[in-house]
Amino acid sequence: MERWDRVGRGAAYGAALALSPYLLIKVTWVVGSLLGVAPIGKGFDITGWVLLNTVTIGMAGIGIATALALVRPWGMRIPGRLVLFCAWTGSGFLVSILPYAVFSALLDAAHGGSGGGGSDEAVMPGWEAALVQFSFVGMGLGLAVALPAYLRRRWPHAFLGRVGDGDGADAPRPGAASQRRRAVEAARASWVAVVAVVVGLVWLYWAVGGTLGISRPDERDTNGYVLTGVGAFWALAGAAATWTLARARPAGLRHRLLLGLGWLGSGSLFAWSGWKLPITLLVALVHPADVTLPENLAVAAVLHLAAVVAGAAMLRTLVVSRPHAQA
Repeated sequence: MERWDRVGRGAAYGAALALSPYLLIKVTWVVGSLLGVAPIGKGFDITGWVLLNTVTIGMAGIGIATALALVRPWGMRIPGRLVLFCAWTGSGFLVSILPYAVFSALLDAAHGGSGGGGSDEAVMPGWEAALVQFSFVGMGLGLAVALPAYLRRRWPHAFLGRVGDGDGADAPRPGAASQRRRAVEAARASWVAVVAVVVGLVWLYWAVGGTLGISRPDERDTNGYVLTGVGAFWALAGAAATWTLARARPAGLRHRLLLGLGWLGSGSLFAWSGWKLPITLLVALVHPADVTLPENLAVAAVLHLAAVVAGAAMLRTLVVSRPHAQA
């Protein structure tokens, strides 16, 4: 455990350091655009561009603070729910960014670098793009190591045991009230898992080229396919893990494995759809001339809303789940 802690502490400092270039780049974009010495992203006016990048500056600052909270002594004293929420949301964003960065780079290379770009493309030279990718990948890898070490220090009991422990013939029989609570939680988790599976299957259908619910097929690009596919994977993996934890079947699976999959899957659902839902609603209500989305806006909004609700409900299931015996 001591060795694991040392590795986790180094990873936390590394994550905070890795995200710093992204924070500095975003600050220079805001300052430069306000002074008129830096270009504005395609599809934005000065107000929208400054607002968007100010929000991402705040997100980067929270990410760095969260990484430091995982290693500094004050991180054990601040409210655990605050640390968990920030880490859960950050993990949800980054768990999709990491495979997306790898797959999109491979696909772009296979197509001669013809992958579709985002709205940042007009203002981001190659060296800045490389730093941004480094920041995301470094933060993601750092959190992947530092966060479990922090959680094991603060809540060691949550990582003990296996699914179904304590359900054998020799185990003490739970009381009627406990049985009812477990039945209610299992039923709630089943409905949440169904919602997440539906969302994941629709995204998977879009990722493999399906056009039902797509209003502008010509707006789709390689990066969009990859990111949608990654989101679908985490939605389905998180739903399976949450359902298994709530039902305590099949027995024998390690609790920490399912907890990790459920954590990442629910975080991905909540973070990405929580980011995309207001953008989708803004496009639907304002109809900006330079911003279009490939999906039918009503369908996309319903899916993102369902994903946000499912992600939050899955987290609740994970928080109340406990292994029934000590390992």
